[in-house]
Amino acid sequence: MTSLVPPLTLPGVYTPQEDTALLVRALSEEPLRPGADVLDIGTGTGALALAAARRDTRVTAVDVSWRAVLTARLNAWLARLPVRIRRGNLFSPVGDRSFDLILTNPPYVPTPEAGRPPRGTARSWDAGPDGRFVLDRICREAPSRLRPGGVLLIVHSALSDPGRTVERLRAAGLKAAVTRRRRIAFGPVLRARQDWLRERGLLSPAEQKEELVVVRAELPV
Repeated sequence: MTSLVPPLTLPGVYTPQEDTALLVRALSEEPLRPGADVLDIGTGTGALALAAARRDTRVTAVDVSWRAVLTARLNAWLARLPVRIRRGNLFSPVGDRSFDLILTNPPYVPTPEAGRPPRGTARSWDAGPDGRFVLDRICREAPSRLRPGGVLLIVHSALSDPGRTVERLRAAGLKAAVTRRRRIAFGPVLRARQDWLRERGLLSPAEQKEELVVVRAELPV
C-alpha cells in the first residue's frame, strides 16, 4: 500500500487519520484503468489524491481552504505527481466535468453550535447538528458527476447515519452499500462532545468507540 501521510501538513489543515486510512484501503481495491479521471473532494493534505495519482490516473483535487490547497500542491510537487488542485466548494471548481471515481472524506461530526459557522481546522469535521450538512449535498450532487460505471467512495461516521447516505444514493439511481467498517477510540473532538451526543441519543451511555464506514456507490452502465 502507498504511504498514507504526505510529507507536509500545514497548521490549520486536517491531518490524515483513521478515516483517511480506511478510504485509502477502499481505493486500493478499485480496479482503475490507466488514465481514469478521479476527483477528490475536500482533499486536505492531498493524501487521497496522491494515492490515486500513484495508480496512473488523472486526478483533480478540490478544497474550500486556501491552506489545504497550498498544502496539497506542495505535497504533489514533493511527490512529483501531476495532481490538479483547485480551491472551491465541492463541485464548483470542476464545472460540468464527469469522473470515473469520486473520493471524499467530508466534514461529518455532529456539532451543537448549529448557528455558528465552523472556523479553522473545525471546518474539516463540523457538519451541523446531524453531521449531514455536507453529506446530503454530496449525495444530491455527486450522482450526476459520475460516468456510466463510475464509483463514489465516501467515508464518514456511523453517528451521521450511513443508512441515509445509502438510501439517498440509491434513490438517485446508484447501487450503494456500506463496504467497510472500523471501530476506533474517540478522538479529541468526540471526547469533548460525548455528553451532548449521549443526550441526543447518538451514543449509548457505555459506548466508548466510534464506528467509521465507507459507502461505495456505483452508477450502472
